[in-house]
Amino acid sequence: MSLLNAEQVAYRYPQNNRGIDPISLSVQAGEALLIRGPSGCGKSTLARCLTGFVPHLYVGELHGKVTVNGLDTAVTPLWQLSEKIGLLFQNPTNQMLTDSVENEILFGLENMGLPRAAMQERLETVLAQFGLTQMRHREPLTLSGGEQQRLALAAVMARQPQVLVLDEPFSMLDTTASAALVADLERLVGRGTAVILCEHRHEIVTELPNLRELSLAGGAPTHLNAPVEWSESRQEHLELTIEGLHVTLGQQTVLQNFSMAAQGGEIVALVGRNGVGKTTLLRTLAGMQRYEGKVMVNGRSPQLGLVFQNPDLQLFNPSVREEILYRLPQPDMARYCQLLAALGLEPYEETPPLLLSEGEKKRLALATVLMRQPTHGLLLDEPTLGQDAAHKTILLRLLRQIVHSGQLVLITTHDLALAAQCDRLVLLGDHGILADGSPQEVFGQTHAWQRAGLMVPNWLCN
Repeated sequence: MSLLNAEQVAYRYPQNNRGIDPISLSVQAGEALLIRGPSGCGKSTLARCLTGFVPHLYVGELHGKVTVNGLDTAVTPLWQLSEKIGLLFQNPTNQMLTDSVENEILFGLENMGLPRAAMQERLETVLAQFGLTQMRHREPLTLSGGEQQRLALAAVMARQPQVLVLDEPFSMLDTTASAALVADLERLVGRGTAVILCEHRHEIVTELPNLRELSLAGGAPTHLNAPVEWSESRQEHLELTIEGLHVTLGQQTVLQNFSMAAQGGEIVALVGRNGVGKTTLLRTLAGMQRYEGKVMVNGRSPQLGLVFQNPDLQLFNPSVREEILYRLPQPDMARYCQLLAALGLEPYEETPPLLLSEGEKKRLALATVLMRQPTHGLLLDEPTLGQDAAHKTILLRLLRQIVHSGQLVLITTHDLALAAQCDRLVLLGDHGILADGSPQEVFGQTHAWQRAGLMVPNWLCN
């Protein structure tokens, strides 16, 4: 008998009439299902339907039927469903509810009514499993994006659901954490758990046992064969200088005596394990974080636009159009139209930003920054989150146009395939830079990657 069945499930959000067309699927115990499809095709919506979040938390037009271990998700309370099925959100911040890491994990266990001894045993197990033991008393919102994703995974997996639905579970994880999660999923499938993954980086999970694939169509159209038309005025030779940078967050020192330089005209990828300080570095360069030390571009304060790792933090207007044009008294409408076309946002001009998919929100956040024409260039924190292969290609073409004008572009990423296509790769460790050079050179420095605590896929070393 299948643990999960979906029969002709279709859904439409009332705000914009987007959603999913009828889909049928079934997943048995000890089986893994990989759901693929372009950004915006409805993978997250399907995940919400399968777990009962639709219709209990999302109001709209739902057709068809979903059952989990015989329970109809439309009429079974969420608290009861949570004992059978667990969902990892694509954006882990959206499922953080408590004031500490350990309370986040205990919250779901307490709602299940487990004995105290059983809760404590499960807590200690998942804290160790996901490398969270030393963070157990920290507030979840002070963690890095990757650490938050590990916490969300820990909280879901501590409940030991029979069915596990994971929405982009590898998007914020470093390579070592990703490999550990794959091993965990292999064990779960082997023990009879049904695992459903919505994932763009499908190559990570191809070795899962009993794996099937389901492809969804839809999403915004992409025009890979059309050139990205973009132009920026030619910049003087730009040089970013960082010397003796020291940043503390609360009682924690995140960056200490950090120094590096970057030239305009090149795409620089910053890579390091979760929590090493990549986001903090970008926030400092954007002028959003207090610091000690020197940060200059050609002897002046940097004027760099930052695209956040979590796009929800910089989107707050009622429509895509109003978001991009916000507080621009005389906007360049030709540039606006160019941005819509280049980033695949033309179909969504009147859509509320928070109703977009995570990948679409990420592209919208980029559009809002580019519309303001930052003087020295761009900072992008995990720019490929939620992006399919086609949109990654478009993003790289756009970044190439920007650096061609002489501007600076720095990105943080756990997507090593993306890092391999940049001009320069900087590998960060706990105490500064471990390797710096062309991607080909840095990928070959095995000892540096070991010191960073990161694995490198074999194909990148060849």
